[in-house]
Amino acid sequence: MRNQNRGAMLGDAVTVADTSATRNVGLLKHKGLNAGEGLWIVPCQSVHTFFMKFAIDLVYLDKRRRVRKVRHAVPPWRVSGCFWAHSVLELPAGTVAETGTQPGDQLSIE
Repeated sequence: MRNQNRGAMLGDAVTVADTSATRNVGLLKHKGLNAGEGLWIVPCQSVHTFFMKFAIDLVYLDKRRRVRKVRHAVPPWRVSGCFWAHSVLELPAGTVAETGTQPGDQLSIE
């Protein structure tokens, strides 16, 4: 997943969660995310970090994969959402800041 506006790679090992089963499990079984890893939840407008063991960055995307909202280092036991989102990209905490990703940026899948 690449940020076209910034020329930055958000993740090169992003898994897609596009079934009810994969969306329900999400990152709950993970102990952390390494640089380059992530989970793209499609469709999705909100997520929770209940029972997670680590903080994550969230990037909310519309149907054209344009960034609608970002959340930095969301800790466990939180809820976050975006009514205008079609999907959510979950990344290691710090990825959004490192890549300069912000609302309005266009992401692409490589």
